Amino acid sequence: MGVEDVIGTPAAAKQVFGERLPLAERFTAMLAEHGVARGLIGPREVERLWDRHVLNSAVIGERINTAARVADVGSGAGLPGVPLAIARPDLDIVLIEPMARRVDWLTEVVDELDLSSVTVVRGRAEEKAVLAVAAERDVVTARAVAPLAKLAGWCLPLVRTGGTLLALKGSSAAEEITRDRLAVTKAGGGEATVAECGGGLLEVPTTVVLIPRVSPEKKRRR
Repeated sequence: MGVEDVIGTPAAAKQVFGERLPLAERFTAMLAEHGVARGLIGPREVERLWDRHVLNSAVIGERINTAARVADVGSGAGLPGVPLAIARPDLDIVLIEPMARRVDWLTEVVDELDLSSVTVVRGRAEEKAVLAVAAERDVVTARAVAPLAKLAGWCLPLVRTGGTLLALKGSSAAEEITRDRLAVTKAGGGEATVAECGGGLLEVPTTVVLIPRVSPEKKRRR
């Protein structure tokens, strides 16, 4: 019995990935086979890779416009960037990751799956070299990276005015927005809102915080 048989493929995956489902299955199998040993996921995550990680990441495409330019900050195991790229090949995606061993993993995944719309960049979001490659993005995504206050400071400089920071969060998203409102405003963000993705597909929909990037002029008027 192979890894694919152990973790299975849920029906929702076929709806989310369509004809690109084999790529999603291959990525999930790679994570199941190598993720724990390479420090990408915990051992308890293998049996719930689809719902908790792969589908959870892919469904945020509901909130991203066609042909958008996306940066995924702190991509790590490739979440949410890789499932998003598989589900939405129209997107131009940069995976940003500071750790060399994770960059190696991301590069292997991109090559293995032949994700021609994806670029891997080593560095931190706030570094000049990263800004030079990934600035002025329509959407910046982040998953389990940091509290909203820090996340806004790192990610919003990469978002074009009028674009959106899309942060995957848990059940405390609303409380986090209230707590970190001032920091988000100082970082150039507008009014944050909470939304769900994957309703009707996932048993537990993905909770996201959406923060628009506002212009300095608009921010001063507020």
